Amino acid sequence: MRKFASIILFLVIVSNSFGQSKNSPLQISHLTGDFYVYKTFNEYKGVKISANAMYVVTKEGVVLFDAPWDKTQFQPLLNSIEAKHNKKVVMVFATHSHEDRAGGLDFYRKKGIKTYSGKLTDEILKANNEGRAEFIIPDDATFTVGQYNFEVYYPGKGHAPDNIVVWFGKEKILYGGCFIKSIEAKDLGNLGDADVKEWQKSIKKVQSKFKNPKFVIPGHDGGTTNESVVHTLKLIQDYNLSNDTSSKSGQK
Repeated sequence: MRKFASIILFLVIVSNSFGQSKNSPLQISHLTGDFYVYKTFNEYKGVKISANAMYVVTKEGVVLFDAPWDKTQFQPLLNSIEAKHNKKVVMVFATHSHEDRAGGLDFYRKKGIKTYSGKLTDEILKANNEGRAEFIIPDDATFTVGQYNFEVYYPGKGHAPDNIVVWFGKEKILYGGCFIKSIEAKDLGNLGDADVKEWQKSIKKVQSKFKNPKFVIPGHDGGTTNESVVHTLKLIQDYNLSNDTSSKSGQK
């Protein structure tokens, strides 16, 4: 009887996690190989918006890049991953200090999962009295977990002063977080902590350093096309041009 109940519980977890509809609060989709993109949702200025994040399944466990934006999905994400892959999350990286990236650091750290962020991210979280990562990443660091190697890189200011990106060189996968805008994006979104002039310099560094990605995961909206990098640069250039023009007009 207990064995039967366990089987039923497992099927319920799998059904809840992977029998997903477009209205599911947690949506997981296969990217390529051992790589998966997941979406969670929250409200921004009264509008429901998706946030993208990624994980990779390695021989040593699952590596998670950014926490769910929706805090109610912190544990369901762990459950879903374990049910699907029979592996636990062993590392979590936050790509900047905003809630849609670093909001789960304290939760996952208390679970005994290794958590990582850049130095600038840690300073911001500390100043705001928010949950911080256990480990601090240098501006350019390489990690090997199981069969995968990846680079974590700070290109400079952009969407946020502390945004970092992740590069899987062999697989040509660039995880951009909110530093990269989806090809669907019509504008640069939340600019509350942005430095758009520096963003232009920073994204050109990423283009030069990580050439010809096959997949690019943006922070929001849909799509994983490499065209999103060029699209982001164009949005930045258009914004800067518009602001420069307005500034010159105001001086006349």
